[in-house]
Amino acid sequence: METRLYHQAILAAAAEATGRGTIDEADARVTLDNPLCGDRVRIDVSLEGSRVSRLAHEVRGCLLCEAAASVIGAEAPGESLEDLRQVAAKVRAQLCGEVAPATLPWPVLEMFAPVRGFKSRHDCVLLPFEALVRALQQARGD
Repeated sequence: METRLYHQAILAAAAEATGRGTIDEADARVTLDNPLCGDRVRIDVSLEGSRVSRLAHEVRGCLLCEAAASVIGAEAPGESLEDLRQVAAKVRAQLCGEVAPATLPWPVLEMFAPVRGFKSRHDCVLLPFEALVRALQQARGD
């Protein structure tokens, strides 16, 4: 497992920016800011039934925030709100050292394991996940 904070997998995910863009007729759009570091994430979602059918994001933030949003863009379509709540909780638990990276629901999330040692950077990874969960709640009227 890589131990450097900005290793190749993080750089590649941020550069891919999977899901970058907007959805004009989104079921929900949520923007969240991290006032401590200046990261801003906007997530647009469309649902088909209880599952994400389309997802788009715009990120103004660090590489960790961009990489997390890109992972969400690649992995979230097809998932339910409950599945994505669990993903977000597992990512938080991984960053806090409560679960091993190998137990994460999406193997690609292991790339964030080195962030554990940088508590001030946890929110950079978590902000896109929090925006996603809020957007899904909004889309469902929760």
